[in-house]
Amino acid sequence: MRIVLSGAAGFIGSHLCDRLLADGHDVIALDNFLTGSERNLAHLAGNKRFLFARHDITQGFGLEEPVDAVIHAASPASPKDYLQYPIETLDVGSAGTRNMLELAREKNARFLLTSTSECYGDPLVHPQTETYWGNVNPVGPRSCYDESKRYAEAITMAYHRKHGVRSNIARIFNTYGPRMKLDDGRVVPALVDQALKGEPMTVFGDGSQTRSFCYVSDLVDGLCRLLMSDERYPVNLGNPREMTILEFAAMIRELTKTSSRVVYRPLPVDDPRQRKPDVSKARSTLGWEPMVALEEGLRLTIDWFRNQRQGK
Repeated sequence: MRIVLSGAAGFIGSHLCDRLLADGHDVIALDNFLTGSERNLAHLAGNKRFLFARHDITQGFGLEEPVDAVIHAASPASPKDYLQYPIETLDVGSAGTRNMLELAREKNARFLLTSTSECYGDPLVHPQTETYWGNVNPVGPRSCYDESKRYAEAITMAYHRKHGVRSNIARIFNTYGPRMKLDDGRVVPALVDQALKGEPMTVFGDGSQTRSFCYVSDLVDGLCRLLMSDERYPVNLGNPREMTILEFAAMIRELTKTSSRVVYRPLPVDDPRQRKPDVSKARSTLGWEPMVALEEGLRLTIDWFRNQRQGK
């Protein structure tokens, strides 16, 4: 297949490029490097089935050649990034999604939207199932991200119903692994980086809030399966192993053998108290479930971060 992928230089996007190429597809990769990194794609230079174009998809994108699938993975994804770029985040979720949908409609191509568990907001239902409509603050500081993704899901379904676009929607829960930015503010790189430096490990609130962490190779496998499926409504992709942030910090302390102590800071506004995906739908419709144990994935991630700090 010839696949157009936006957000290709991001953490998940770059791993998705690797998987698609390994599966024998041709990839036309797009990114404007607002939050992505050229370094994430450097190893693909010279690959004849990989073409990169630096482009802002909110400005539209046209191709003369046929396209079999369009994957829209472009968006700031960490709180640090989308709070710094709130308008750009809203633009890529609205205008960017529509432009990518138009490309899919024009080419009669499949379309995959990478949405987010943030569509559930601070959930009142636990674990979160795809039928839950969410508890989202539409005017809070995180709303630029939450609402951009909720809009993206809505227009994706509109294109499916109105134009018959073969669309898929992935609601991605916390994902981690190599190529995450050291300074992106999310809990995995933040705690690992602090532990490796021997600095105090920052926990927000009292640390009792829960998260579930999915290794990036598992997530990418789920995305590839979803792309080829006939499921048009959202599908959760994440690891249902739930733990508190304090438990997670303790695991990182043990794996890094750091002497860092935990320090507490105020909980950010609208920070979700619970996150745990119900992945029953992914199991039944895609035959998918996460395979990489958290301890194994964290060891791989810690090794990568350690090499980054050493300039390797």
